[in-house]
Amino acid sequence: MGRLVAVGLLGIALALLGERLLALRNRLKASREVESVDLPHCHLIKGIEAGSEDIDILPNGLAFFSVGLKFPGLHSFAPDKPGGILMMDLKEEKPRARELRISRGFDLASFNPHGISTFIDNDDTVYLFVVNHPEFKNTVEIFKFEEAENSLLHLKTVKHELLPSVNDITAVGPAHFYATNDHYFSDPFLKYLETYLNLHWANVVYYSPNEVKVVYLCC
Repeated sequence: MGRLVAVGLLGIALALLGERLLALRNRLKASREVESVDLPHCHLIKGIEAGSEDIDILPNGLAFFSVGLKFPGLHSFAPDKPGGILMMDLKEEKPRARELRISRGFDLASFNPHGISTFIDNDDTVYLFVVNHPEFKNTVEIFKFEEAENSLLHLKTVKHELLPSVNDITAVGPAHFYATNDHYFSDPFLKYLETYLNLHWANVVYYSPNEVKVVYLCC
C-alpha cells in the first residue's frame, strides 16, 4: 500500500513538473518560428551591432543607449568586454554612436548596464540613471552628463534590500526614481524557480534619499 501511495505521489509530481515545463515553453514561445523581415530604410549603426538593452532620448535629440548586458543563461555577443553607455545625436543626417567616457573611480570592468532613464533638473543639468548588475548583483548608478566632454560623472551607487532584481527605471528627480523588480529573489537559481513556477512576484519600488517603499505589487 505504501509503495502504491509513493508511486502515485511521484506520478502527480512528474505530471505537475511536465505541465509547468509546457506552460513555460508556451510563455517563452520556444517553438515559434522566426521569419526574417526586410526593412529597406534601416541601416546598421556601428558600435551597437549586438543590439541595445535600453534607450532614452533627450528633447534636444541626444539618445543614450545601454549596451553589453550579460545575464545568466543568455548568449553574450561580447563576453569579454564590459558594458557601456553610448550616445547618438538623432538630429544628425547620418548619426553615429559614440561611447561616453565614465569618470575615474567607477568600476568599469564589472559595468553591466540594463535599464536607463534621464532626468533634467531646473538648471538644465542632465542626470542619467543606470540599472547595473556588477557580478550579477543589483545596483542603480546615478551619473551627471557632461555634454561638452561627452562624459559621465559618477555621483552615487544605490543599493537597497527592496531592489533585489531591478530591470527598468524611471527617474523623477536628481536622486529619486521608480524601479521595477522582475523577480522577488536575487539568487539566480531562485529566479529560475520563480519563472518555472510562473510566480508573479514582480513589483515597482519608489526610491528617494529619505524614503524607499513598494508602490505596486504584480498580480
